[in-house]
Amino acid sequence: MSTPENKPSVYERIGGEAAIRALVHRFYELMDTLPEAYGIRKLHPDDLSGSEQKLFMYLSGYLGGPNLYIEQFGHPRLRARHMPFPIDGDARDQWLMCFNLAMAEVVQDEPLRKAIMKPITDLADFMRNQAEPSSPGELPILGNDPHQGH
Repeated sequence: MSTPENKPSVYERIGGEAAIRALVHRFYELMDTLPEAYGIRKLHPDDLSGSEQKLFMYLSGYLGGPNLYIEQFGHPRLRARHMPFPIDGDARDQWLMCFNLAMAEVVQDEPLRKAIMKPITDLADFMRNQAEPSSPGELPILGNDPHQGH
């Protein structure tokens, strides 16, 4: 499944189905065993096998391989599907910690790891649906519009 320029896809470069399965399996092992991941782990069901299968299917298509998730479930609508779960900065950081550790173990190609982690980090940040507690005296963030409030 090479790109039009005949360059291998990220899916191919990472090692295809076997590597993505290994990555996702290790990710959930880490989430299930690391005390530092307790917050994100408690948002998941006791049996992680369904979550593991769905993440595998999603990453397969996300990384340029077969669109297994879309074929079975339709558009991922990730933010909407995760809205029932309180995802704050700590949950995002715990999820990313597990993913980073799994990537470091499974994907030996450091530039490839970095290329994958940038959009994954952005996606994890987008999944936050809880306001962060503000420090006493901290002003609220109004947004990116420089003309806002004028």
